[in-house]
Amino acid sequence: MKSMKRGQEMKCASFSDAFYGTCTVGERGQIVIPAEARAEIGFLPGDKVVIMRHPVHSGIMVFKLDAMREFLDDFSAGLARLQEHVESDK
Repeated sequence: MKSMKRGQEMKCASFSDAFYGTCTVGERGQIVIPAEARAEIGFLPGDKVVIMRHPVHSGIMVFKLDAMREFLDDFSAGLARLQEHVESDK
C-alpha cells in the first residue's frame, strides 16, 4: 500500500494513499488499527482517540484527540478571520 506523506502542509490525499487495508470486528466490537496506519498517524498505546460517525455514510472516523484539538483550533481561527473579513466589508 502507498504511504501518505505526513506534515503540516498535507491537506488531503487520494483514496489510494489514504487506504490502509481492512480488519475484522471482534466479538467484543474491537478492531486492530493496521500497523502502517498506526506508524504514519502516530497512534501509540494509551493515546486517546475520538470516534465519530460519518455524517453521510455508514461508517466511522477515528482521530487522535490531539489532532482533533488542532483541527478545531485551526477551524476556529479560520472562522474568526472570516468574521473579521465579513465585518470589514460592512
